[in-house]
Amino acid sequence: MDDVYRYQRYIYDFTRKYYLFGRDRLIREMKPKPGARIIEIGCGTARNLIKMARAYPDARLYGLDASAEMLLQAEKSIARAGLSGRIKLVQAYAEDLTPGLFGEVEPFDDAVFSYSLSMIPDWKQALRSAKAALAADGRVHVVDFGDLKGLGGTGERLLRSWLALFHVAPREELLTAISGGQAGALRVLAGHYAFLWVVRGSDHNFAI
Repeated sequence: MDDVYRYQRYIYDFTRKYYLFGRDRLIREMKPKPGARIIEIGCGTARNLIKMARAYPDARLYGLDASAEMLLQAEKSIARAGLSGRIKLVQAYAEDLTPGLFGEVEPFDDAVFSYSLSMIPDWKQALRSAKAALAADGRVHVVDFGDLKGLGGTGERLLRSWLALFHVAPREELLTAISGGQAGALRVLAGHYAFLWVVRGSDHNFAI
């Protein structure tokens, strides 16, 4: 991951705004409880964490990423935003997530995956780990690429080829499971380009 992002981290936020749709909608619609502990898995440059910190001033924010290079950029962005005291960052794999990685004992209230499941090799374990790290009434929030079927054959092939350059693979199996009766609330964006999913970790149908 560091090889991929060593230089991209400088232009990541500028370029991704043109095709990572739904991120701000996820943040707007979160509405966490007062004092919520929010973890973003695959936080990258901390773009989303900074927006969440500003939208929810009493929330406690945590960010986890596998790339040390991206976390270097995240630390700089957080410091520029004057939020160093509110956001904790840790380098680790999503599959290994626990509150203890941050020196914490209490579970998280909200876990966010923003275009990160499509980059995590063992994305099923990442979801299981997030669920296990949640409080009893905690929620998982996901925004990621859909199955792209509404883009037409050529559009789908071109986008998949582009995404593959960055080790991104849309998780069609997850979207199929959710659409087929998996727990939570699902919204699919135009052309099945992306989807948003919110589910409570305690929901008995939340089984990946």
